[in-house]
Amino acid sequence: MTPALVSAPRSVLPLRHLPVLWAALLVAVLGGCAELPKNVQRPVSTALETTAGTALATQVQERRAAASGRFESGFLLLSGPQAAYGSRLALVEAAQKTLDLQYYAIHADASTERLLRSVVAAARRGVRVRVLLDDFNTSGADAQVMRLAFEPNIEMRMFNPVAGSRDSSLWRMVSALSDFSRVQQRMHNKLFIADNAMGIAGGRNLGDAYFGHDTSGNFVDLDVLAAGPIVKDLSRSFDSYWNNERAYPVQSLITRKELDALRASAASVEEVDETPTESSSPPKAAPSPVTTASAAATASPPNATTALDALEAQRSRVWDRKPLNLAAARFVWAPAVVLVDKPAKIPADSAATTEPLAPQPGTPSPRDAVTAVAGQRNALAPAAPVHPVHVASVTPAPKTPTASITASPVGTSTAPTSGTPQAPSAAELEYLESQEDTVVDGLLQLMDQARRDLLIVSPYFVPGPEITAAFAAARARNVRVRVLTNSLASNDAPIAHVGYARHRKTLLAMGVELYEMHSEATGVRKALSATGSGSSGGSDGIGATGSTGSSRAMLHSKLVIMDHRLLAVGSMNLDMRSQKQSTGIARLIRSMDLSRRAGASIELALRDAAWHVELDARGGLVWRAPQGSDLQDATSEPGASVPLQLLLLLLGPLAPDHLL
Repeated sequence: MTPALVSAPRSVLPLRHLPVLWAALLVAVLGGCAELPKNVQRPVSTALETTAGTALATQVQERRAAASGRFESGFLLLSGPQAAYGSRLALVEAAQKTLDLQYYAIHADASTERLLRSVVAAARRGVRVRVLLDDFNTSGADAQVMRLAFEPNIEMRMFNPVAGSRDSSLWRMVSALSDFSRVQQRMHNKLFIADNAMGIAGGRNLGDAYFGHDTSGNFVDLDVLAAGPIVKDLSRSFDSYWNNERAYPVQSLITRKELDALRASAASVEEVDETPTESSSPPKAAPSPVTTASAAATASPPNATTALDALEAQRSRVWDRKPLNLAAARFVWAPAVVLVDKPAKIPADSAATTEPLAPQPGTPSPRDAVTAVAGQRNALAPAAPVHPVHVASVTPAPKTPTASITASPVGTSTAPTSGTPQAPSAAELEYLESQEDTVVDGLLQLMDQARRDLLIVSPYFVPGPEITAAFAAARARNVRVRVLTNSLASNDAPIAHVGYARHRKTLLAMGVELYEMHSEATGVRKALSATGSGSSGGSDGIGATGSTGSSRAMLHSKLVIMDHRLLAVGSMNLDMRSQKQSTGIARLIRSMDLSRRAGASIELALRDAAWHVELDARGGLVWRAPQGSDLQDATSEPGASVPLQLLLLLLGPLAPDHLL
């Protein structure tokens, strides 16, 4: 059966729509190119400077004292949807001064509805709320999320917006054809920070499929709840994006009247009171800024009644989710650093003049941050302060030459010039610097220091020359390298699988061990649910991860474990897109405890929930079935339909690695 493509977390122009691209291009040419607004005002704001006195800051101090923590920052793995959702609810309810949310996608559905109702309620009790959202997934029903910007005490900005229609994803694609490079470069950072005292970072966006409530497919993901000074580094990263010229206030892009028109065109639903509530049960008719959008996404005549009934049932399930008890959370206290790409990795639109922005505090270089933590060999010795991190002199590792795969900054020229060479502009220097030291580069430097074992989870795994070279160097040092990624059947973006599949034999030949996740949900959820101190998987009677139904499972976790002592969890993939185009963020934690717990969960998944890909005696591929399953070994993409496999064979040669 061909996998359903749900939620679309990949920031890739949907290649499955190739048959309509010619028609779309004709429309774009005839209709002209839309432009982004000029002279946009962006009032500068920053994170809460002093956290003392807030309930969350006090709780962090109490938890650290109770645990006799030697390090200032604490961490809790959030492996299951119940813990991931409940922790966000808990932060919203506990926030007293500020909430900062940064995401690639916020979908207008039942899970987001309840969460955003709580965010609006927090704003109305005096909490300053800032929401920074990548612009790509804001069409159709999901555009209604932008209504948050019109709520009191809430500011919302869109990062790297695409000019043009928001009527549907297809029309969004049409609008984007005239600026293809902008569409390809997206902000994948994911943060949820309360009072600058606690914050969540990881792979999850906001939506049903990330919290176990989608009926067709749910993502298997991992977040980390952090407490203490490390959160200030997360906030500095947020501020650098929030106050960047690539971030446009919603009001500069769309009006409330235009959102009303979009909502009316999406579906006709009953108008109800919009007053948010903090009730512990779902109101029958009190939508948040996305309530009517979630209804519109579900209801369509002539089955509107049935669809609305299903939506109400889904809302009831979501509303049964309880906030995580932060007072009972068992944090692991350890040294850590934040690895984050600079906003300049995505070129600014120089054609759109902006108001001058005040200089922003810098975030640590990913290479410097890795050196600061990974270079400390004794995991039991007190770490040097790493908040903030700055190493005066670090020589970057040699980079393997690659073909040019990124566009020059908008407004610059790559054509040769005669006469005296001109010095690069400040924008060009900022862009070039951002390309030379990325989160993926930091992880490659981390891999260079591995001595025994590398355990990697990357749902979209497209190894370019530098990643392949890092694996080859690790194998030359006799380092065991294992990679868990999606199978074709579990991949929500099947075209991305092409970029991985073409490298499988090369990786296997050098001794890299490859595993592809089985798409059957029950076994995957059980295998990837961490337990014990320092993690919170949660259980609500439905399953180890709290997911509902027997929907398809899709890997979305992104992590690297090195030598059982260093754990990196974030929003980055090991692919050329994450390395060269889109931005990401990760936390690198030096903890044998957390590394062991996360590693145990992955080890179980490799054994019980993944196909082990090997080379047979003739050099062909064979997929060894998960242990204890009733499945048989396979010699072609297991679980994927023949038409899908043929389609990818046809499209594969047309899709270069850096676009997957």
